[in-house]
Amino acid sequence: MAERIRTFDWSLTELGHIDTWPGSLCSAVQLLLASPLPMVMLWGRPGYMIYNDAYSRFAGGRHPYLLGSPVELGWPEVAEFNRHVVDTCLAGGTLSYHNKALVLLRDGIPEDVWMDLYYSPVADDDGHPAGVMAIVVDTTDHVISERRRQEAERAYRADNERVRLALNAGALLGSFVWDIKADVLSADERFARTFSYPPDQDLANLPPLIAEMQIHPDDRGWVQERINQSVETGIPYNAEYRVLRPDGSYLWVLASGCCEFDEKGEAFRFPGVLIDIHERKTAEESLLKFTRNLEQRVADEVEARLAAEEQLRQSQKLEAIGGLTGGVAHDFNNLLQVIAGNLHLLARHEPDNANVQRRVSASIAAVERGAKLSSQLLAFARRQPLSPAVCDPRQIFEGLGELLQRALGETIQIKVTAPDHSWHLYVDRNQLENAILNLAINARDAMSGEGIIALSAENIALDRKFCAGKGIVAGDYVCVAVADTGVGMPPQVLAQAFEPFFTTKADGQGTGLGLSMVFGFVKQSGGHIEISSVVGQGTRVQLYFPRSLRPLPGETTRHDPQHRGGHETILVVEDNEAVRGSAVDLLREGGYQVLTAANGDLAMQMLLDGASVDLIFTDVVMPGLIKSADLAAWAKVQNPPVAVLFTSGHTRDIISRNHQLSPDTYLLSKPYGPEALLNKIRNVLGG
Repeated sequence: MAERIRTFDWSLTELGHIDTWPGSLCSAVQLLLASPLPMVMLWGRPGYMIYNDAYSRFAGGRHPYLLGSPVELGWPEVAEFNRHVVDTCLAGGTLSYHNKALVLLRDGIPEDVWMDLYYSPVADDDGHPAGVMAIVVDTTDHVISERRRQEAERAYRADNERVRLALNAGALLGSFVWDIKADVLSADERFARTFSYPPDQDLANLPPLIAEMQIHPDDRGWVQERINQSVETGIPYNAEYRVLRPDGSYLWVLASGCCEFDEKGEAFRFPGVLIDIHERKTAEESLLKFTRNLEQRVADEVEARLAAEEQLRQSQKLEAIGGLTGGVAHDFNNLLQVIAGNLHLLARHEPDNANVQRRVSASIAAVERGAKLSSQLLAFARRQPLSPAVCDPRQIFEGLGELLQRALGETIQIKVTAPDHSWHLYVDRNQLENAILNLAINARDAMSGEGIIALSAENIALDRKFCAGKGIVAGDYVCVAVADTGVGMPPQVLAQAFEPFFTTKADGQGTGLGLSMVFGFVKQSGGHIEISSVVGQGTRVQLYFPRSLRPLPGETTRHDPQHRGGHETILVVEDNEAVRGSAVDLLREGGYQVLTAANGDLAMQMLLDGASVDLIFTDVVMPGLIKSADLAAWAKVQNPPVAVLFTSGHTRDIISRNHQLSPDTYLLSKPYGPEALLNKIRNVLGG
């Protein structure tokens, strides 16, 4: 290095030509060149590097390019650290580090290194700090070796602790020493017995092959890998494996040991112990089995949660559609009521005009179709008012028999099955009959008007797994099913079957609201609906309703009212002037005395002022402070009570709970005709 320093062109640096160097610098350079330790001089504020042979070996591939280079350029990855060194020493301070951790680039690759570093200032001829003398000792190998030694000690202590615990627990199966060069084992009697050595075998000369053959075939390979690893690296040996017992079963053991090396670094001795861990492994296997079962349960719960979330999304969609449908249905049914009322009045005023009667009949039929469409929308959105009652599925089937045969035609056979002791339902009987009729007509169309439709009822208990994500709870249910042998539906059609306005029929042959209406009715009744279908084999729709423990009501004979009119006084409360006018005309033609009010506030004022009425005929949804429910509450407490008949295109749950009417609440849905109105009036007054 002395020759390199002498021939280097120092005039390119701030130090100038070597002949002009101050005596203090020359002395410092002579000092570091004579040192066997890696030393480097950092001269001036830039820290121009001058170093000895030992440092050149430390510098590696950066030598000789470091000579005369500023230290921050020579070691850019630790530039900030070296800047601090230069600033400190030029200010007269010293620095020292023991096993300082740095990251240096070696062949362009970052490498962790540890070093002992000593820095002191070097004075110029005037006695002022002008440079830094650094002693650099690479301690990386020592640090790594020390860490390995500490890890080995920790492992050794852990092994000792394990052996101590095993001894205390009585789980020690024996000890052994493997003479690596002679390849023989010496062991105690318990070790030899564990590996099924012959009873007369010399315990100081046990062939390792016998022990190896007793190890489970699946464990031998990796056990040998652990042994080889310990012999090659000296790391402690720990292996859990199975040993064959005399009865053919396997025993779980833990073998622990550590390879010993001679002064040449060659492995010569391998002592160890054998510990019984069978109970622990058995417990671990039981825990693993339990964990797997738990994971399956969690997976089932997640699946159920996803199904519930899908159900929630469906419910939210229905809720949104229901809100929109309800508002539209109310106004739409009011319009239909005005049209229907005036058409009926027109027909009565022109009884002998054939053209008028023909046109009125066609218009009323259109109104009825519009009313049916509105009713289907409300049913799908679960907004239709229901009048539930306890009923027997067999009675429903018997009552529907003649109607179904007329609706389906003679080429369709109806097969009905029901248990002798069928559980009761609590549903709106009319709506259930409509749902069954709707499903039967769909089945007829799927069979092109010819085949067998199976109508059945079944008592069934549903478990939690079936009910998960379906919006129902486990318990007893009655399953009403309609099945056909028609063309069936492919999966993509089946997935959309309950969507409103979805239909596979040609334009004009279906609204796509039939199944949607059935879906809404079943859900609103607290039940569940499922549909299964196979192309070419047919379709089956199952309606699940909660079992009712209430008794059937007493049989009553239904009589159509004989009186079409009456002399009573009726108060008509309706905010829509056109609807109110048509209702008044229909009632007056029926012979009733009629009072009117445009809202609940005016109606209540009339009643409080002494108006005497026999029945209040009120719209459900009205503006003002006094609501229709308030009028009904007032009417109930009068002596005698005043009858109340509600009418609405959509009740909005003002007079119902979850759209289910109580037995003493009467409702006439809009649009209605004269006969429906007068019959309902007579029923309410007679009730």
